[in-house]
Amino acid sequence: MSLEPKACYRAVLARDARYDGRFFTCVRTTGIYCRPICPTRPPKFENCVFVPTAAAAQEAGFRPCLRCRPESSPQLDAWQGTLATVSRAWKLIEAGALDEGNVASLAERLGIGDRQLRRLLRQHVGASPITMAQTRRVLLAKQLIHQTQLSMIDVALASGFGSVRRFNETFQKLYGRPPSAIRRRELASSSADLSILLPYQSPYDWQKMLEFLRTRAIAEVETISGNAYMRTVDLDGQAGTVCVSDAPEQSSLRVVFRIPRLEVLPSLITRLRRQFDLAADPHSIARVLSQDADLAPLVRARPGLRVPGGWDGFEVAVRAVIGQQITLKGATRLLGQLAIRLGSPLPLVEAEHVGLSRLFPRPEQLQREAIRELGIPMARVESLLAIAAACGANPQIFDPQRDLAESVASLRSLRGVGEWTAQYIAMRAMGESDAFLAGDVGLQRRLARGNQKLASSQLLARAEGWRPWRAYALLHVWMADKEALQILNQEPDYALST
Repeated sequence: MSLEPKACYRAVLARDARYDGRFFTCVRTTGIYCRPICPTRPPKFENCVFVPTAAAAQEAGFRPCLRCRPESSPQLDAWQGTLATVSRAWKLIEAGALDEGNVASLAERLGIGDRQLRRLLRQHVGASPITMAQTRRVLLAKQLIHQTQLSMIDVALASGFGSVRRFNETFQKLYGRPPSAIRRRELASSSADLSILLPYQSPYDWQKMLEFLRTRAIAEVETISGNAYMRTVDLDGQAGTVCVSDAPEQSSLRVVFRIPRLEVLPSLITRLRRQFDLAADPHSIARVLSQDADLAPLVRARPGLRVPGGWDGFEVAVRAVIGQQITLKGATRLLGQLAIRLGSPLPLVEAEHVGLSRLFPRPEQLQREAIRELGIPMARVESLLAIAAACGANPQIFDPQRDLAESVASLRSLRGVGEWTAQYIAMRAMGESDAFLAGDVGLQRRLARGNQKLASSQLLARAEGWRPWRAYALLHVWMADKEALQILNQEPDYALST
């Protein structure tokens, strides 16, 4: 990725938080790399090298700053929209693709050769796949050291290191000191829960996120309590709970985990970052969408709106199929009954997690007769069973494909999954920022004038100017309040712009 040095340096001098996560400053004289908001005295311009990612800084031989702590950076996909393959590669690496496989298997999942993958990452990220994976482990480990009282053995396991020895060697080489030397001694907690911060780029409209999740919360699986979202989770056979709340003063979400094995923590964090859309850059999105006269007032009203993702791709697909042609309230009721009837009980229910007692059913737990007894039409029953079978045969079926079109085509090959359902799954399960439900009747009506509605083809043409953020435009219209909708529809002589 190309970075204009003088522009980056001006952002460093201003300590502009809008650029936090977009680049890092490597200082030749100290061998340290920093975030743009680092509180230390800015280095001289001639001593600075600007790189797009922490992995690029580490590969160039620089070590993380202990003051600004790069592990707390939002780590935005700086190349998002520039090269989809690179973005997808990073998401898979973040999800642990190189913890269980190698570069060749990762390249195969992306549909390219391993040499081409290395070349693309070197060109756009400035680092090799292996360095990116190692940087992910190191920065997560440093975050756990700073924010928790986990033992160093647990930190090593939770951050994805294969052994404590390798963990210690990596830290000693990178920081010039053992990991225990950077722990904040004043931290103390008697709680058995694990609490960490997941940074985001401000602003973040937490209330609208909660509103979206509240109206779709599955009984016994999810609940909203005050300003916190809580749910049961099941990953690699490890069941537990998570509680997510906003910490706006730290530009982060605070997550409290209760899980039996720390080895699944990196995957849990990756899922939560996707579910709460923490990689979004609200300023870049707002610049594009605000160019549309109708969307501009909505963006001004909700500049921090995110696209709510889903905890699990299979769960999102089941939601989408059950919700076909019935009300949101009716679909949510059926999902709760499905979870109670077919989902496994949560092994341990704590007092502070009242209302959470079931895990969402796994694909192999769906049973034809049990689903039919809920009153779900037979066509949808068969669709659910087909999706469950496909997911069982290929657990990676809901991973992002090479591009949005391929993702949608793959989903549409599943029985009972049409364009609307495929785009919905791509948006919420795969994190596709450009997914767009052109056939959504509510969207067609809200963006039209008077009593008419736009045809899907008209809406697609209109939305070309919103790319690659069409999913955010959709959410702005879906989540707009009545006053904003009145503004949106105040011009009766609206003519479709081509």
